[in-house]
Amino acid sequence: MSSLIVHGGTPLRGRITPSANKNAVLPVLCATLLTREPLRLHGVPDITDVRKILDIFRSLGSEARMDHATGTLELHHRDTAFDAARDRLPEEMRSSIMLVPPLLARFGIARLEDNVKGCTLGVREIDPHVDVFRRFGAEVERASGSLLVRCAGPLVPAQHWLDYASVTTTENFVLCAAAANGSSTLTNAACEPHVQEFCRFMAMLGVRIEGIGTSRLTVHGGGALGGGEFRFDEDFNEITTFLALGAITGGDVVVRNSAPENFPLIDRTFAKFGVTVTHADGWSRASSDGPLKVQTPFTSNVLTKVEAAPWPYFPVDLLPIFIALGVRAQGNAMFWNKVYDGALGWTGELSKFGAHVFSSDPHRLISFGGSPLTPAVVESPYIIRVAIALFMVAASIEGRSEIRNATPIRRAHPRFAENLRSLGAQVEWASEE
Repeated sequence: MSSLIVHGGTPLRGRITPSANKNAVLPVLCATLLTREPLRLHGVPDITDVRKILDIFRSLGSEARMDHATGTLELHHRDTAFDAARDRLPEEMRSSIMLVPPLLARFGIARLEDNVKGCTLGVREIDPHVDVFRRFGAEVERASGSLLVRCAGPLVPAQHWLDYASVTTTENFVLCAAAANGSSTLTNAACEPHVQEFCRFMAMLGVRIEGIGTSRLTVHGGGALGGGEFRFDEDFNEITTFLALGAITGGDVVVRNSAPENFPLIDRTFAKFGVTVTHADGWSRASSDGPLKVQTPFTSNVLTKVEAAPWPYFPVDLLPIFIALGVRAQGNAMFWNKVYDGALGWTGELSKFGAHVFSSDPHRLISFGGSPLTPAVVESPYIIRVAIALFMVAASIEGRSEIRNATPIRRAHPRFAENLRSLGAQVEWASEE
């Protein structure tokens, strides 16, 4: 693991072009296994999860040529082969589970390690994915330390209603449905921007999908899939992150943003802390008139709230970023994670800076902001944007701070420290002993 060392207190200023969203890129990479035609992807970020999937592709015999300087990836899965007795999918990535449908479609079998995982966000069950695989006619059985998923023949169309609007389960349904000969419908589908982007890629391959951006998807599968070129959008998470870094340090950061239509609720959430976001000519800027301040609700005796849940709610992945703003802003605010149990356990680290936060229960936290803060050495759990939130607080405080175990940032944000330095931050990576 690595630490981020920052000498804070410098207002960050400048322009940033963000990378693509790893939660769009990774399912798209998994989906490429469905076609034997050549593909060219533009804007692929140089992050650890991408490198791991490309290593898997090469080990299976696929052609994968990545130009890290331009972000251009050329893929051809013409000669791909899979042996369930030998080949292993990456355990460190939750997205590994989305390799199962294309492996089923091509080879009739897939093997998934029992402990496949991503960020430590509490219990993340595999059962919804098993339900989807079985709906399409697959058999799922436990083997030694793994799950084997088999299908004796072609996948069959399915109708399914999710218990919960899960992003990866929705994407797995679409992947299975694309390979099934007929029409399949999913109700209570996730509709986040990266899910929509993934569906647009599937449409480029030749899959007809109705209801993109809604909670009900109908997928017409079974046709021959083609190749082509696809360009990824900028990551709305990274856009928000750099806007928040500018705001918390009292600076002026402008971020490239080609999809401002995804930002009305995010903009309103910034406004709750006295930050105004404007969008013009493909760029977004966050500014504040003086110190950050929690805005008082019109209803008396009610705390300002940030409620995070599946899209189109405020994105739960961004909640730590706004907790950092709440710690620095004058006034009190409540933060509500409606998705993950225990995902707020990291907030005790904020007290090392001198921040005052109170955990109401495993899902809710109250920040009492505006207190003087001091530099600190803090420990991040294995959660990407928690490491960034701790860094944000440190960057806003004059003096040297250290965010230990910050390595997860590299799973989603290429050139993170380099981008920060271009904005004036004094930051560097340091290896932990």
